[in-house]
Amino acid sequence: LSNPEFLAEGTAMEDLKAPDRVLIGGVQDEDGIKAAETLVSVYANWVPREQILTTNLWSSELSKLVANAFLAQRVSSINSISALCEATGADVNEISRAVGIDQRIGRRFLNSSIGFGGSCFQKDILNLVYLCETYGLHECAEYWNQVIVMNDYQKKRFTEKMVSSMFNTVTGKKIAILGYAFKKDTGDVRETPSMFVVRDLVLEQAKIHVFDPQVKREDMWIEMDYTCGMTEKTHPGLDKAVTTSPDAYSACDGAHAFAVLTEWDEFKTLDFERIYKGMAKPAFVFDGRNILDHAKLREIGFEVHAIGKPD
Repeated sequence: LSNPEFLAEGTAMEDLKAPDRVLIGGVQDEDGIKAAETLVSVYANWVPREQILTTNLWSSELSKLVANAFLAQRVSSINSISALCEATGADVNEISRAVGIDQRIGRRFLNSSIGFGGSCFQKDILNLVYLCETYGLHECAEYWNQVIVMNDYQKKRFTEKMVSSMFNTVTGKKIAILGYAFKKDTGDVRETPSMFVVRDLVLEQAKIHVFDPQVKREDMWIEMDYTCGMTEKTHPGLDKAVTTSPDAYSACDGAHAFAVLTEWDEFKTLDFERIYKGMAKPAFVFDGRNILDHAKLREIGFEVHAIGKPD
């Protein structure tokens, strides 16, 4: 049997109790069909029967990969448009709203950001790419691989904009990173976009101060080593270059800039006048999640740069 899970991190129990669908795949012979129906009877104790789908094995396994690939594709699609918005002066939020009202498209996963992370999206897309290549479907493989290429581009583009906006150098400058987890309400740092931004800023010799409500410093270094191959041994001075702060205010104190990289709700309600007074001037804000009130920040005195927004 194949019974892929569709649980989102941070809402797993809710997703289990009230799933959009349950998918059960089995070999299409007498024993396989019987086994599938037995599992159906288990789920039917709390899931409406019409939401329990039965398929063959390949359909079930591919459905899991395709679901995550489609979600990641939407993120990369709107992120590609964010670059065009910055070049033309359009507002990516306005475009997302206009496009999302179309019921054929819908509003979900149309929030531009520094890119997707986590353990599932990239892994499942690469699995899909591998299968396409295995069966000689090279154009299909290239199509799905481009979703990852665009995600990598978005992360790199964000860091490059930080450097260019700050007079083409961040050497020796303190930069506060608000949020390190790949999504709010978790401490998960697997493939988190924040890690790649921090890596690139460290290579530019910036002094990084990170605050995240749930992420532990040890987990940051484990993932940095595993994914980026970056450790104190490979990059002497790395440990001193990155400070983990106890709160957002200490992270921003004396900083030349702060960047919001995880959409934690608490970042929306920070005392930004207090933060501005304690920062070096000009004080830069880089909103990688478009969750802040940019007009208000500019009134305070910040120089604000955001994904897919006119500067």
